[in-house]
Amino acid sequence: MTSTAAFLRSSLIMLAVGVLILLGIVGSSLWLVQANREYSDETASLRRVRSAIVGVLTTVQDAETGQRGYLLANDIVYLAPYTTALESLPKRRQNLIDNVKSQPSYAMQLDALNEAIDGKMNELAKTVALTREGKTAEAVAVVRDDAGLVYMNKVRAILGDFLDQTDGRLRVLVEKQLSAASTLQMVTIGGALAILVVLGGAILIIVQHVRDLSLATKEVELLNVGLEARVNERTEDLMRANQEIQRFAYIVTHDLRAPLVNIMGFLSELDTAMKAVSTYVLADNKTLGEQDIQDARMAVEEDLPEALGFIRSSTRKMDALINAILKISRDGRRKLQPERIDLKAMIDTVAANVHHQLVETGGTTETRVRIGNIVNDRFSLDQIFGNLFDNAVKYQMPGRPLKIDVDAYPDGPGRVRIDVKDNGRGIATNDLERVFELFRRAGEQDQRGEGIGLAHVRSLIRNLGGDITVQSELGKGSTFILTLPADLTKIVRSMEL
Repeated sequence: MTSTAAFLRSSLIMLAVGVLILLGIVGSSLWLVQANREYSDETASLRRVRSAIVGVLTTVQDAETGQRGYLLANDIVYLAPYTTALESLPKRRQNLIDNVKSQPSYAMQLDALNEAIDGKMNELAKTVALTREGKTAEAVAVVRDDAGLVYMNKVRAILGDFLDQTDGRLRVLVEKQLSAASTLQMVTIGGALAILVVLGGAILIIVQHVRDLSLATKEVELLNVGLEARVNERTEDLMRANQEIQRFAYIVTHDLRAPLVNIMGFLSELDTAMKAVSTYVLADNKTLGEQDIQDARMAVEEDLPEALGFIRSSTRKMDALINAILKISRDGRRKLQPERIDLKAMIDTVAANVHHQLVETGGTTETRVRIGNIVNDRFSLDQIFGNLFDNAVKYQMPGRPLKIDVDAYPDGPGRVRIDVKDNGRGIATNDLERVFELFRRAGEQDQRGEGIGLAHVRSLIRNLGGDITVQSELGKGSTFILTLPADLTKIVRSMEL
């Protein structure tokens, strides 16, 4: 019990530790995955911001490049970058605004950026228009005024600051992502190692428990071997003692029966002699007095016949009792013949013998056998169940259909228990043991018998190495509990040694 309790306690502790570690791993993993997702979302947003910044800057630079080529060459072909930039700039400026307006560090510089871009684009448009009108010198003068340069430098400065902020934040996010990935890896590895440790501890506990169970099982087996040997010894001793008693009973009853036979023979002769005396006494004899004659007549006609009747009745009863004792003694001295028996079939056969008596009162029998075939003495079992069924029929409750239930099931290693239950008259508590005594009867004596049936049953079953007890309640019925060895062979062999 202590070992089992310790095993359960250790197992629960290991299970709790394992669950906590697993919850820690799962919780940490979920948190790190969520953090990494947030980092990834922010990184994607910053990459869109950076793309928008670069798009605006390159567009403005392309416009400036096209304007300068056109001014230098005065060829419309060089104006293509300017034209393209002019068309795409509004969309790119709006894209930039949409991506940075929610971030204060960017949003506060948007007005200055828009002002610088507008100033630069106006300066470019003005110079392009003057060049188209052939006023190249004026256009160059506008360029040399450095107003456009100031606007362009401001655009580059603001957008460069945007890029610096974006790149700096991206570097921080990359570092955080790498750190989260490293942490997740460490948590996974650490958790795996911890689980392996817990698993190893659990395996050690199980191995130790199995070893303890194995040792305990071996000890129990050793004890059972010794116990079974002692039980067999005691059983054999009891059987031998029972046989000695039966042999003694045989000798006693045999010696007692011989003089009874003689007495019965002499009684027959006395009966014959009495007829002669009766003839003489009843004859007309003048020498006898009237009183003597009356006394003689009384003795011959009443006293002697009455005495002889009592003697005959008593000797018949004693002869019946002695015959019963001889029957028990003979059964006890009979050599047991173990054979394989289908218990259910045998009980059903015995029940069939009283079927007609049960049908008369609406009675039934039910047999439930939860064991396989047994090896036992068929004659003894027939006698045992026959007596129990006959008793159930004999002592059924008047006015109530008799019901007999038989239930056979294992009762420990190598043992069988058979419960024979009826709903008859029942037996009083103080008579539960007396009913198994020879020539003792319990309850109302309204049935013929000498009181040897259950004594015979107990003698038979103890001769088989078993026993019988009874549980009963007056008016409700009785349950006779039989215990038997499942294999009688070992006991018979030990008796022959």
